[in-house]
Amino acid sequence: MTSRMLSSTLTSSCSVKLSTLVRKINLVVTNRNNASIILDFQKYMEERGSSENHQVNNLKVVMDFAKYLGPIMFYDIKDREQVVSFLNGKIKSSQEDPDKRWITT
Repeated sequence: MTSRMLSSTLTSSCSVKLSTLVRKINLVVTNRNNASIILDFQKYMEERGSSENHQVNNLKVVMDFAKYLGPIMFYDIKDREQVVSFLNGKIKSSQEDPDKRWITT
């Protein structure tokens, strides 16, 4: 399965199981350091008692951001514009999303 197919699976399914998503982290996130940070983040959320739904939602966004960054490490993000450009990429037109659900993202 290609990373593009996995990406589609991540964003199209609202009922992704946490265990499935965690297994996909190393397949979807090509930067090993970022993948490790994401796994540590998931363990942190789990230890803090976050619900599975909360963990899944956070992991999806962080994984999407890591894919957007490609080889850039999270630790190398120094400029606000690097984050804003990712978020601006989530904006959809009124024709694509008449209910403006992108705002939640």
